[in-house]
Amino acid sequence: MSADLPETTAGPIRVFLVDDQQMVRAGFRMLVESQDDMVVVGEAGDGGEALEKLGVTTADVVLMDVRMPRLDGVETTRRLLATADAPRVIVLTTFDLDEYAFAAIRAGASAFLLKDAAPPDLLGAIRAVRAGDAVVAPSTTRRLLDHFAALPDPAAPATSDDRIALLTEREVEVLTLIARGLTNTEIAAELVVAETTVKTHVGRILAKTGSRDRVQLVVLGYEAGLVRA
Repeated sequence: MSADLPETTAGPIRVFLVDDQQMVRAGFRMLVESQDDMVVVGEAGDGGEALEKLGVTTADVVLMDVRMPRLDGVETTRRLLATADAPRVIVLTTFDLDEYAFAAIRAGASAFLLKDAAPPDLLGAIRAVRAGDAVVAPSTTRRLLDHFAALPDPAAPATSDDRIALLTEREVEVLTLIARGLTNTEIAAELVVAETTVKTHVGRILAKTGSRDRVQLVVLGYEAGLVRA
């Protein structure tokens, strides 16, 4: 197993649905429950209801709409992920490059997908996020992150982020490449090292910076000035 992924537990993936449109929730429920390894454990029509129900419902992955009345998906994600043993969050939106979605990812969400994503993409995202990975590869997420974090700026001033100060020079280099959207395989080729070495670096970077997954590392790289929009 990759060094940057936690152990998974046995049993079906427990999915919780949060969307203010009942028909949308019904569609997601049908899709999720068509899978042998997934089960819907609950649903809510807004963020406030979601927090209440998730307080007494154990879930592995939450499909979170970002634009909802009463409490939107951004604040719901922030509050949810501040709790102990919080589930992972997949942000769903109708709009590509949605500022709400980026804000939710900064709040700790592990993935960003459009609501009209192909069923295999959504199901794959649920499995990847449950395994501890982050969904960076799909073009929607890559475009979102590239919008805020493009190529490195050689003239950029040194970062003052305390989390970056904890990293070795090589780890900063790896983080920069992660923030550019490179996979472990691509980073290994770029640095001319073994992929297992990259996985070890990624695991250490996650631990030192207190990040949940690769998406948060991308955001950290952008906010710390390692990459520039």
